[in-house]
Amino acid sequence: MNLCFQNPVKCGDRSSSLFSALLITSNYKLGTWSLGFNGRVSENRKNIKPPVLTVKSVSSSVVGTVEGTKRDETSVYDAIVIGSGIGGLVAATQLAVKEARVLVLEKYLIPGGSSGYYERDGYTFDVGSSVMFGFSDKGNLNLITQALKAVGRKMEVIPDPTTVHFHLPNNLSVRIHREYDDFIAELTSKFPHEKEGILAFYGVCWKIFNSLNSLELKSLEEPIYLFGQFFQKPLECLTLAYYLPQNAGAIARKYIKDPQLLSFIDAECFIVSTVNALQTPMINASMVLCDRHYGGINYPVGGVGGIAKSLAEGLVDQGSEIQYKANVKSIILDDGKAVGVRLADGREFFAKTIISNATRWDTFGKLLKGEKLPKEEENFQKLYVKAPSFLSIHMGVKAEVLPPDTDCHHFVLEDDWKNLEEPYGSIFLSIPTILDPSLAPNGRHILHIFTTSSIEDWEGLPPKEYEAKKEDVAARIIQRLEKKLFPGLSSSITFKEVRLVLYSPTIFHAHCRNCDSRSA
Repeated sequence: MNLCFQNPVKCGDRSSSLFSALLITSNYKLGTWSLGFNGRVSENRKNIKPPVLTVKSVSSSVVGTVEGTKRDETSVYDAIVIGSGIGGLVAATQLAVKEARVLVLEKYLIPGGSSGYYERDGYTFDVGSSVMFGFSDKGNLNLITQALKAVGRKMEVIPDPTTVHFHLPNNLSVRIHREYDDFIAELTSKFPHEKEGILAFYGVCWKIFNSLNSLELKSLEEPIYLFGQFFQKPLECLTLAYYLPQNAGAIARKYIKDPQLLSFIDAECFIVSTVNALQTPMINASMVLCDRHYGGINYPVGGVGGIAKSLAEGLVDQGSEIQYKANVKSIILDDGKAVGVRLADGREFFAKTIISNATRWDTFGKLLKGEKLPKEEENFQKLYVKAPSFLSIHMGVKAEVLPPDTDCHHFVLEDDWKNLEEPYGSIFLSIPTILDPSLAPNGRHILHIFTTSSIEDWEGLPPKEYEAKKEDVAARIIQRLEKKLFPGLSSSITFKEVRLVLYSPTIFHAHCRNCDSRSA
């Protein structure tokens, strides 16, 4: 998520909204900037007045205009971006290609955040998910492709023939094939009595997706932009407006009656949002449930971390900067304006616009700590439940433990549908070396296992108990996979690292508090 605290700047006639490759938008108008300002590091400043924040909440982002008086605009950056996750890097590069001078501040040694990577014992591990949308070469929803192209970058990708293989209660096994007709054929073979309902529900998904895909995806929230789009694509905009307040579960229940099939659709949505279908916005679900067939899931050669590295390189090529080991502790306010940031080491940087790629809870709770929350932000935090944390297990295993026809991605819920949203109830599994063997030593595979957890399970534990509990939970998860999918898994492990990741990079939830320092 990007949160933008913007001091108004007059631009040229052309305008564009920032977009992120992960369905995250930060909206404000840009023109052709050729300002030529030089960045500087300033001495500590005092007498900072409290801000007056005007914030417009939009589905997965916040735009904040901070009111105040005039300020000398020389010797400052045009924009500072806090954090180098994909959303922050896309915001930064979109500004940089319009000749703005941008500074990205990242507290770790590499870019990417939850889309980063790390290397151990010859393995290259993705920090987060390896199910990548937005990498196709067609339509308007290929946002990663567009973001890379803007800075002259292109990545080689490997098509994934199966988005995910579901292993569900009552021995229900469903593969989400890349080809839509193959997926529908498999699902209707499991539920032949619901064929019409299946076609109707996924047909609505395609209706919404096609409406989205017909628009040039600059912003789905900014009124002026949408007003212009309405006159160009009135039917598509009316379709989106109609489905905007509706959830996927309610739509599914209009066409489908079989409880197990409805539970399957819950599982489909859980992968999208970590909540069931009744809590998942229909537009969000439709985008994912259709784009996996339209653009497909495509894995970047060398790992997901290459996306952030390519964007960071492109940013520097455009004349902007990224600094690592730069831990932002607070946003500096002056005369009612967000004017800069203060780092943990005392350094300060200043800019016309401050964009936070931290979670909204960290942005308002830490970077602007002590300031009164804007009313719209209060309402947002009341309505949106924070997503679960994750226990993440990165493993290297002997290749022979995996059957030859093993898919890259799996979702496992063995016994009871009621456990879908319970901590440790469901297991997500990625095996990226199925697609790109170069990520592991010869004769080895990577297994990235993650399951939902709860921060309450870990709070207050002494270090030894904390480590012991991580290992115990991980062992039970591995045993479940050994029993369900891969006999002999435990004895085939050559590398294992368990991390507690107390946040969730979902479409409309975020949480990052007391994070395990090794999770980045």
